[in-house]
Amino acid sequence: MSIHIAAKPGEIAEAVLLPGDPLRAQFIAENFLEKPFRYTEVRNMLGYTGAYKGKKVSVQGTGMGIPSISIYANELFKDYGVKRAIRVGTAGSLRQEVALRDLVLAMTASTDSGANTIRFRGRSYAPAASFSLLKTAYDAAVSRGWQPKVGNVVCSDMFYTEDPEEWKLWAKFGCLAVEMESAELYTLAAKYGREALSILTISDSMITHETTTAEERRTAFTRMMDVALETAVS
Repeated sequence: MSIHIAAKPGEIAEAVLLPGDPLRAQFIAENFLEKPFRYTEVRNMLGYTGAYKGKKVSVQGTGMGIPSISIYANELFKDYGVKRAIRVGTAGSLRQEVALRDLVLAMTASTDSGANTIRFRGRSYAPAASFSLLKTAYDAAVSRGWQPKVGNVVCSDMFYTEDPEEWKLWAKFGCLAVEMESAELYTLAAKYGREALSILTISDSMITHETTTAEERRTAFTRMMDVALETAVS
């Protein structure tokens, strides 16, 4: 039992989906998993375990930002023996070719966060996804007729930045989208020798200024949930 999750031993599966929004965790559990049960509600950060195609899978809310996902990923890897962690989150498009509601598979995650600067004592580290999970997710998406975008994303520490044009520098160097968690998830997976992948849905665009509703972000982005579950049990 860990401080922030408080699940009993054996209640969490080796494969876990990680939505930022705990209500998205609830939606996935209630609509995709067989016989789900809630193993935690500490701080209302909901976690569930059930079965998908007969295989045990968990889904755990993580909150927003690197400090929050760091707490949950550390405890899942260290205290519960999770082997595969798949983020299912939203992101903002930084490029014209990445449209609203597109699927993005984060191959690598650049960041402006100070977390790895502190961790590696000023050195640079390149957080990257597990190739096996990345390939499985890509193949699963393509087999369903979807064409996910694959590449580098930006993991930002600040949602409301002081420079509203800052995103253009990341876009200039090919970054597809911006979100707030993947760099830490990938770094911790490497630390503990586990596998991790972020599967993202574009919820808004820095290019077109289009956006989606909170309800849509919570319940309508089912393609990434489907691909993530297929990847988790493969």
